[in-house]
Amino acid sequence: MEDVMNLKKETLQKIDEVIPRYPEKRSAVLPLLHLVQEDQGFVSRDATEWIAEKLGLKPINVWELVRFYPMLRDKPVGKKVVRVCRTLSCALQGSYKTCKTLRDAFDCKLDGNSPDGAVTVEFAECLASCHTAPVVMVDDDLHEHVDEEKAKKIAGEILNGQPKQGGSA
Repeated sequence: MEDVMNLKKETLQKIDEVIPRYPEKRSAVLPLLHLVQEDQGFVSRDATEWIAEKLGLKPINVWELVRFYPMLRDKPVGKKVVRVCRTLSCALQGSYKTCKTLRDAFDCKLDGNSPDGAVTVEFAECLASCHTAPVVMVDDDLHEHVDEEKAKKIAGEILNGQPKQGGSA
């Protein structure tokens, strides 16, 4: 199954180094999931089965973690991931409109990829900047006070390959 996933030699080496650090092999599941996702961009069904076999678990015990934790992905995402906060402060300040503006700009569905696969737009739970709502994260860069106009500007920068760092008010 290693061939199916095409994991890099470095990743396989890290995996083999991580497992013995845990007295219970089962405890290595999350670190292994992160290593596979870092290598592949997401955690496939094949990867969950491989990890389960490697740790002596049932595949469902690995898959349930992939589906539970929002930082783990079970399908490929775009090169740019745009997260729009949807919790109360942001929602009250217009994050749903902001999200629709971004989805329209990239021609993608929520939690989906743009037709060229370059951008993924998704909602996120609290991005911890309620006082600057609504907020959007482009990869690791936080953008604050993102109304529809600012969302169009951010989308344009991404489409032009020049996303601005930061983006505070």
